[in-house]
Amino acid sequence: MKTILVTGCAGFIGSNFVPYFLEKYSDVRLINLDLLTYAGDLANLSDVPNTNHHIFVQGDICDRSLVESLFTQYDIRGVIHFAAESHVDNSIKNPGVFVQTNVNGSFTLIDVAYKSWMEKPFVYKTGYEGCRFHHISTDEVYGTLGETGLFTEETSYAPNSPYSASKAGSDMLVRSYHHTYGMNTVITNCSNNYGPKQHDEKLIPTIIRKALACENIPIYGDGKNIRDWLYVLDHCKGIDLVYHTGHSGEVYNIGGRNERNNNQIAERICTLLDTMKPRHPVLDTGSIPSYKELITYVEDRAGHDRRYAIDATKIESELGWKAEETFDTGIVKTIEWYLNKYSEDAN
Repeated sequence: MKTILVTGCAGFIGSNFVPYFLEKYSDVRLINLDLLTYAGDLANLSDVPNTNHHIFVQGDICDRSLVESLFTQYDIRGVIHFAAESHVDNSIKNPGVFVQTNVNGSFTLIDVAYKSWMEKPFVYKTGYEGCRFHHISTDEVYGTLGETGLFTEETSYAPNSPYSASKAGSDMLVRSYHHTYGMNTVITNCSNNYGPKQHDEKLIPTIIRKALACENIPIYGDGKNIRDWLYVLDHCKGIDLVYHTGHSGEVYNIGGRNERNNNQIAERICTLLDTMKPRHPVLDTGSIPSYKELITYVEDRAGHDRRYAIDATKIESELGWKAEETFDTGIVKTIEWYLNKYSEDAN
């Protein structure tokens, strides 16, 4: 049975990836290393209990002795590295944590992998030739776009927040281990994910949560910041494909081709909630108000990038990946999941 170390998989994307991956590959064991910070929650893994195929370990990717012990104990033959501090607002308030986890933690993982799998630069130990290190990154490393154009794998890095700068640093470390030591690495840079299990502080869960509580829905600035939205399961399928079939040393951008600004996101969610979970009628008139009335504009985030959009041509043409969900289909599934979650929380 092949054993793969996955990191940060009590968080949003990883906790969607683990059940998908284990269901697809019955001959794989995942060692799931997560520190369980505010963004990680064991409840996200309730559908994947600890078994011989999934072993959860609470710990820090910066803890070299722990990482080394996992490689030795479980004979790790691959790494899929999700773990990261990822909330831009938090990186503005406390950038040091982001450098520690995203840069130093990523260095610890790839350096231990190198020393575990390779005799010396460009020479793998016998039996370890197929070992691969897959680093999950973000489109934010590319900076911001104007009204037109797309990020490609050739776009120069220009990170504008401590978060994106720390992710850019980790990307460069992974790149260096491929070129300097000959490690079998791949990097994927994704656009904004949405779907089940996302942390409450993120935009889409915040809109849903605030709307259901009949509280003001906060939107930064003028609400015209644009992101390319990718349904999380589509992202998981792309990661799977790149890990197994991507070319060593390559970068693959994974995007949903679903550009929306924050106003459009908020208004679409409110429109759907008006039908799926209508507000209570106004007592004196009996009319049912729209959730859109709760949309409120707040002071913009410092250094808020205006637009991100990914060109996914490379992964589509070379590996055959294609997003299955449009935003219109994916957002309905997402709202349904959160309606069920918040209903259970209330009981």
